[in-house]
Amino acid sequence: MPSILRLALPALAVSGFAAAQCSNSATATIQNAGDATALASCSTYSGSIAIATGVADDISIGGIKELKGNLVIDGNSNIKRLGASELETLSGELTLNGLTRLASIDFPKLKKVDSIKWNALPNLQQIGFTATVEQAKKVRIENTGLRSLSGINLQQIQTIFIANNGYINDITMQLGNVSDALDFVDNNKALKVELTNLIWATNLTFRSCGSVAVPSLMKLNGSLGLYNNAFESFAAPNLTTIGGVLAVVGNDAMTNLSFPLLTKVSDNLQIANNSALLEVDGFPQLKSVGGGWDVSGNMSKVASPKLESVKGTFNVQSSDNLTESCNFYQNLKNKKYIEGGYVCRGKLVDPGTQGHKPKDQAGNKQNAAATLSGINGALGLAAMAAVFLI
Repeated sequence: MPSILRLALPALAVSGFAAAQCSNSATATIQNAGDATALASCSTYSGSIAIATGVADDISIGGIKELKGNLVIDGNSNIKRLGASELETLSGELTLNGLTRLASIDFPKLKKVDSIKWNALPNLQQIGFTATVEQAKKVRIENTGLRSLSGINLQQIQTIFIANNGYINDITMQLGNVSDALDFVDNNKALKVELTNLIWATNLTFRSCGSVAVPSLMKLNGSLGLYNNAFESFAAPNLTTIGGVLAVVGNDAMTNLSFPLLTKVSDNLQIANNSALLEVDGFPQLKSVGGGWDVSGNMSKVASPKLESVKGTFNVQSSDNLTESCNFYQNLKNKKYIEGGYVCRGKLVDPGTQGHKPKDQAGNKQNAAATLSGINGALGLAAMAAVFLI
């Protein structure tokens, strides 16, 4: 084959690359179903394949077992079906973006892919990965019509971001570790998340989920964020350390929060705006918080009996009576176990987070002024500039 063909332009028609040329240094572009069929003699294809934006045919890439490159469809508003009947390994990225009519993807033998990046697939309801993809480094799925992630069941991953998929009602995976970040954000509000094998992770964020189960989780190198979820209870029964921030914010139905073995939070701890959480006592072994302690809401009890170190500022504000709890924490402050500024108040009209001036039920502002140490913003905690002292 003349070398000029190996350097063909991306818009290369199959007559140029498919007379069974099975490698290409440029991206080969499929213009129609015939172009895809012509690749059937290549069991391995070295190079990336793109499907042109104007293609309206159903595309079936048969024959290829291993694709050493990317498979990309971007901005095609016509294609309805995509298949690769023999594909087992895709060493690059599977990108599907802006395919408003795509209703079916059929990759019955695919088990390994470097990364999956899907966005704006409103008519795609099922994932046709019959053999189940078990190996991937990165998965990002947004704005689809998917009902589940059945067909993707990973053992480990660097990053996984699942967001704005309003019909997904269940995510169950055998994930054992997450080396960078896992984010399940603003999907179906009834979404049930089951990660029963997850032992360690770096960062975990759950927003607008119906339930979350992480029974085996032992260690977080980074942060845990629970935001605006619908569940009544969250437990991490085996979690011992959090290497970043712990943020539990805006979970209106939550009545129980349990971290029975947690001993250390390396950065800030914030629990706020969880209106049904009346007792914050799920930290029986917690000894140290490396940043600020910030708890506010309607609690009648805040308890952490083994706490002996808070490096940053301390804020507890509640609409209910907190006399007993505040007596305990005042004693810690007196012993200098709490190193930053200190607020602990109950019976407030407007209990707030750090930097918020408390008002008692008569509407009188508590007199206060000082300087507040910065609060890491990693999970939405703002850096503050003032602290209030009793």
